[in-house]
Formats: sequence, C-alpha cells, structure tokens
Amino acid sequence: MFTRNLIAACIVAISTLTPTTIGNAIASSHFRCISSPSDELMDISKQLAQEAAVDRKLGRRAAQEIGISVYVHVVASSQNETDGYLSDETIYSQLQVLSSDYQPANISFTLKTIDRTINETWANGTDLELMWYSVRNGSYNDLNLWFIPTLHTLGLCTVPTADDNLDVALVQDGCTIRSDTVPGGSLNHYNLGKTLTHEVGHWLGLLHTFEGGCDGDGDFVDDTPAQASPSNGCPEGRDSCPDKPGLDPIHNFMDYSYEYVQNIASTLEILCLGGSYD
Repeated sequence: MFTRNLIAACIVAISTLTPTTIGNAIASSHFRCISSPSDELMDISKQLAQEAAVDRKLGRRAAQEIGISVYVHVVASSQNETDGYLSDETIYSQLQVLSSDYQPANISFTLKTIDRTINETWANGTDLELMWYSVRNGSYNDLNLWFIPTLHTLGLCTVPTADDNLDVALVQDGCTIRSDTVPGGSLNHYNLGKTLTHEVGHWLGLLHTFEGGCDGDGDFVDDTPAQASPSNGCPEGRDSCPDKPGLDPIHNFMDYSYEYVQNIASTLEILCLGGSYD
C-alpha cells in the first residue's frame, strides 16, 4: 500500500499561490488544481494503470470491496452557515454523493466523526499545516476531510507516495475542500459535491484526464481519450486532440467541466482506484 503526501495533486505549497499562477491554471472563473504532478506521482499512477490493464485482460471488473473511514473537520469563522459552519445534514449529503460516485469501484465511505472549529485564521486559508496537525484523526487508511470557506483552489488533497517517513506525512494526509462546493452550496456550477469526488480521485492516485495534453502517455489510462486542456462549462463534442481517437472525456470526474456534466469514471480508472489499497 502506498502512503500519501501533499506535494503533487493540487498544490505544492500554500505560499506559492499567486494571482499569476492561479490565472494561468485554467481559463475559467473557478479551478480545482493548479500544479503539475511530481515525477513520483506520475510513476505511481503509471504503475496503477498498468496493473489495471492487466486486471482488465483477466476479466476483473473492480477491486474487492474497500471500506474507508471518514473523519470530517468543519472549520468556520463563526457559527453561521455563510461563514462555513456546515450542518450535519449537509455533511451527510456530501458523503452520499461521494459514496454514490465511487460505488462502481466498490469503494464505500463510512462517517466516523464530525468536529467543528471556530478559527478565523484557518477559515481564511492560513496556517493550514497547523490546522491539519491539530485535528487530524485515524491512520493512512482513513480519509480526513477539512471543509473551510476560503481556499485559493476548490480543493486539495494529498496523493499516494512511496515515502516511508510516515510520521511526517500523516499529519497532513487528507483533503481540504471549499465549503461552498458541497451539495446546495453557493458556488455556481460547482455546488453538487463533485469537487470532493474529484479530489478523492487524486487521493487514490488518479491524474487529470488532460494530463500531458495531446502528447505522450497522458494520464496513463488507455480508455480516457487524449485531451489538450481542461474543459470549461459543458462543451459537448469537444475534440481538443483531433489527431487522437475519441472526443474529450468531459463527463469524467477528473476533468474540470461543470459539475452537472460529470457523472462517470472510465473502466480502467475504476480498476486503478483500489490499487493504492492493495
């Protein structure tokens, strides 16, 4: 089983976020992840995809059932919902979306605890490492979710790593998500709870469908067509790599389309998802 670190999926360091890097990330008013994956993550994703291809040849459809315990940390600047103070009902709804989206991969998520912290500094996206260290629960097998109202991206997650320094990586393992992206949230086009689905894909080792553009191995998953760049909106029929087979996978969770468009993972992606838990 791989462990995870924060260096690759969506952000290298909070302090590196600038208006320039944000603006270059995607030609859209909102974005999810902003940095290129590390060489290590590319190697791990390639390994998972190769193993998934073998599984497909052998007729395997998905991993044996994997149950993941979830610890939720709501961080807000006040006890008002507009300041990020999410209700239990909202958390339940978000986890229902997550479980439904990962059901084809035989991955289920079980809520263990919800805790809430009023901390204006953390709620503003500052001192995140201290926030992670202060409230994280469980082991590497467990998914910790921090919901905060202000973040310079829609979400960020740690990713699989072969690093054996578990104590260092454990304190930041998990996903941090903007609280206005939950089901019924206030962020137009990104308020169906799919941001968490996307980020947990990174947590389990998936790359973006547009990784590498039209050249090279892309996301290493053979059944996601090559894609030159992230999708924006609902561009049905988009073919950004016309010399490669297939239309852009705009309905895939690992693209950037509006959330009402996203509803599938590919067959090989599904086979990849359990690999980091083998």
